[in-house]
Amino acid sequence: MIDSLFFSPLLTPAEMNAWDKAAAHMGLTTVMLMENASREALHALRARQPELRGKTALCFAGPGNNGGDAIALARHLHDAGAETTILLTRPASAHTGAPGFHLRLAKRAGVAIRQLTKADIERQPLWESAPDIVVDGLLGTGLAGEPRPDFVGFIETVNRLGERAFVLSLDIPSGLSGLTGEPADSTVVADMTITFEAAKLGLAMPKASPYVGELVVREIGIPRAVREQLPPSHGLLTPELALLLPMLDPSMHKGSAGKLLIVGGSPGLTGAPILAAMGALRAGAGLVTVACPRGLEPTIKAGNPDVMTMPLGEGEAWTAEMAASLRDRLPQFDALVLGPGLGRDPGAGIFLSKLGTDLPPCVWDADALFWLADAPQKLKNAVITPHPGEAARLMGLSIQEIGADRLGVVRELARRTGATAVLKGPGSLICHAEGDTAPVMVSPFAEPNLAVGGSGDVLSGVIGSLMARALSPLLAACLGVYWHGLAGRLVSGEFPYRGNLASEIVQALPRALTEWLDAES
Repeated sequence: MIDSLFFSPLLTPAEMNAWDKAAAHMGLTTVMLMENASREALHALRARQPELRGKTALCFAGPGNNGGDAIALARHLHDAGAETTILLTRPASAHTGAPGFHLRLAKRAGVAIRQLTKADIERQPLWESAPDIVVDGLLGTGLAGEPRPDFVGFIETVNRLGERAFVLSLDIPSGLSGLTGEPADSTVVADMTITFEAAKLGLAMPKASPYVGELVVREIGIPRAVREQLPPSHGLLTPELALLLPMLDPSMHKGSAGKLLIVGGSPGLTGAPILAAMGALRAGAGLVTVACPRGLEPTIKAGNPDVMTMPLGEGEAWTAEMAASLRDRLPQFDALVLGPGLGRDPGAGIFLSKLGTDLPPCVWDADALFWLADAPQKLKNAVITPHPGEAARLMGLSIQEIGADRLGVVRELARRTGATAVLKGPGSLICHAEGDTAPVMVSPFAEPNLAVGGSGDVLSGVIGSLMARALSPLLAACLGVYWHGLAGRLVSGEFPYRGNLASEIVQALPRALTEWLDAES
């Protein structure tokens, strides 16, 4: 496993509730945690709004703990000199427990309190004067499905006020699922979201991005013992991963820098293995060879002097005999990438079946996954890198079903294949072969510029290069996904409306690494 220092925890709503309960069992009451959360929210707000005195703030408070956070924050805003009003969605008597305690405290402190009515929501203008700050404490992370009709009205009111005001959502924008990141039809669009102790899983999902604004994570005092006793089931890849890249040895030579074999290529698909090979070289591999049918070797070699070739058999089609020839040469290599451009001619499937799975560390990609779906088997020391279509074939599901449960799918892919699974797409997911017990890692990148033919081949080459330098499948996958994502972000600066080629992602890899290392220096 990767040390938790190199990823940020992502909590499901249920896991956060378990942390809260465990902290309460140790004596940290909900009242105390709510006070801590509200003060951290004030500090985060002040980073964006340094002068609060004289500002007008409306704090929308739902009936649960999320509303309690908003009520407690309202008291701090009032004390800081802001003209603050707490807007309750339920009668004051409905606020019990910790929210009720903080409501009574706010009232004694002199904060204005009123209950929202249907007339408040429907009238124009929405408020006597436009507020400067709107605090969203309507719904917390436990929302499942669409908000109730009355809360739809509250959310739409927040958004209309937000056209001129700064909107701060507490823990999660109301209407957004804390588990999946799916937005409801009516969801608060925040300028800033402050989430407490750890980011909630839904906040890291690509669909959540337009609603979250600036995401700020602040600790509120959950004890270390609780966090270690109840580890999260998901983690967000962070720049600190750069510290786990293989160290450079001044005495290294091309043979000790990783020898990688790319196995692929077929008529019309000769570019895929080259993109994988160039991705591997740009990621630091010392020697990269493409194994292909002999009839394709001149095409693959042409214009690519940096890549060696291993022509197999005769003609342009894969055969069973090529597998025997290749197996004899496998000890020369530190790692393999199987599948880029391999093709779906029956001969390719026969070739793979004869090659078997007793291989050096291996990335299974592209057409290798097509044939793996036809003949499922457990892989050893391997990474698989399916896109949603390939995952659907491996799982026997539709692409829509894959998209509806990406987190569950990546776990099941790892369990079924025994490999570290990378489910590609915006916010790529990574799961180790332990399946049900290993956390799912989430990529922070959702880059449209990566959605281009050949991009996945580049990724497989990067991961293969790292595996050739003796990194574990999980670490190579995490580093490769982050590096590839960062390269996509750099390319987007040069091609703001897409239009880039996969080869330009390759060329961005060294610059991405420089930026990555600079961020950690």
